[in-house]
Amino acid sequence: MPTTLPPVRLEPLRTACSDCNLRELCLPVGLNPVDMEKLDGLMSQRKVVPRGESLFRATEPFHALYAVRTGFFKTCLTSEDGRVQVTGFQMAGELLGLDGIASGHHSVDAEALEDSSVCVLPYHDLEHLARDFGALQTQLHRIMSREIVRDHGVMMLLGSMRAEERVAAFLLNLTQRLRARGYSATELVLRMTREEIGSYLGLKLETVSRTFSKFQDEGILEVKQRQITVLDLDALQRLVSSAAC
Repeated sequence: MPTTLPPVRLEPLRTACSDCNLRELCLPVGLNPVDMEKLDGLMSQRKVVPRGESLFRATEPFHALYAVRTGFFKTCLTSEDGRVQVTGFQMAGELLGLDGIASGHHSVDAEALEDSSVCVLPYHDLEHLARDFGALQTQLHRIMSREIVRDHGVMMLLGSMRAEERVAAFLLNLTQRLRARGYSATELVLRMTREEIGSYLGLKLETVSRTFSKFQDEGILEVKQRQITVLDLDALQRLVSSAAC
């Protein structure tokens, strides 16, 4: 059964798209003020998702896309024998729910890794609005294309990179996304566990932990549990670049 979410506290969520500091990373990119106002009306619904709770689960009917406003999520697939595979990590300014467009049902679980909030975009209304406003339709296509490119990147990680290269690529991707949101690219707190990172990268927990320790011994990272300081960004980049050669 769908997870019941607690009542939304509206006051901290009233900011419209036009005033949101994530507007350059989310759907409103390229919209003029009139179109932005229409999108504001569409995004009148918000949800708060406490840490550990699900925004949606696999096989649930698809009704909406969700723009992450605050917090952090992971998406997972569960096999018939009960094994769980992490398929992605989503942060503020990114969309959840694209997996349900084709079939009308979600194919993954989306779980909050910390207390989070999302803007709800009813897909039927969004599709109707996108037909009328070319800039919105273009941005939707860009987001879908970005997801395809990201999936290809994960396939490359799993298919051709050694453990150190996979972890380096993961950290570089994370720092780039954080920097785009105005955060430090060298000081970060991992919202996910080592085990979840391993599941995403196709590595065992022990391998991920050893790799973090190795990077610390080599002066690439300073590691204090989930607090990571990147001391040598170029070293991470060289690892990834060498894998691409």
